[in-house]
Amino acid sequence: MATAAERTGGVRWNANRLLLNATRLWFLVAAAGLVAFASYILLFYGRSALRGDYRVWNDVLPNGLIDGDFVGNMVLGVHLALAFYITLAGPLQLVPRLRSMAPRFHRWNGRLYMLVALLISLAGLALVWGRSNLEDWSLWNAIAISTNAILIIAFACLAWRSAVLRDFAAHRRWALRLFLVVNGVWFLRIGVMLWILANGGPVGLGKDLSGPAGIALTFAQCAVPLAILESYFWAQLGQSARRKLAIAGVMVGGSVVTATGLVMAGAFMWLPHML
Repeated sequence: MATAAERTGGVRWNANRLLLNATRLWFLVAAAGLVAFASYILLFYGRSALRGDYRVWNDVLPNGLIDGDFVGNMVLGVHLALAFYITLAGPLQLVPRLRSMAPRFHRWNGRLYMLVALLISLAGLALVWGRSNLEDWSLWNAIAISTNAILIIAFACLAWRSAVLRDFAAHRRWALRLFLVVNGVWFLRIGVMLWILANGGPVGLGKDLSGPAGIALTFAQCAVPLAILESYFWAQLGQSARRKLAIAGVMVGGSVVTATGLVMAGAFMWLPHML
């Protein structure tokens, strides 16, 4: 008969395994969604750029191309091109088998990923605050987007520093935080579609997310994923099986919610423009 210590150890092992599998489930859902988002960037923005039909960008961007703003328009184009790379490169950094089988690729892709994250954030700040059509109604959205950019810069620097110091446990945590905030725009689209589904329409979103719900979602694009990640760290490092099981449940629920938002975003936001 198993002793109490053995039974406790078995429960803890099962809880660890469930937490790991629940996290893997969310990652698989997210990776598929990021590939879909990257395909949208390529087939909509890239294809229209090859045709020279840049004006269609303004159909989906509230602060898109502006007549006479050559530098700002160039920054926007570079920003979108880099967004395609970073959307695909992020999930590759988080695949353990690829990391162990191709450590050199992991190191160089990681360096480029962090560098591109810095460039995208700086470009984003320039687009938000340096363009001539920033209206008063978009102030809160600009603050939320800027907060996201500042977090990207901070997390990229901390992930880089911990890697240089060979503190790989800290590097993993900062890299995961960086991955989430880099994909803030992706999370925002999922959140918008879930809000529309829950309310039967764009209630409170306002023009270009200027309504109270739109502003709240713009701030939530990095706040909610980071909060869930911190709860995952909290459960992973602790010894409580109950805590691990609870967070595993959160991850499974998050997978379902993420998949639902992705299906809606793909059907209503991405696929029409891709076709």
